[in-house]
Amino acid sequence: MPSLLRFLAVVAILCAAIYVGIYALAHFVQPQPREISVSIPPDKFFKNR
Repeated sequence: MPSLLRFLAVVAILCAAIYVGIYALAHFVQPQPREISVSIPPDKFFKNR
């Protein structure tokens, strides 16, 4: 039974570390807004018959 508890403790610590990493990325990293333009060829607007 102690090995099961040790395993669950390691899994819980890994999950907590991943959660803290995602939280830090979401709150402390600010994305740089930029304008994107994509040209679409006219033949994409017509169906192939």
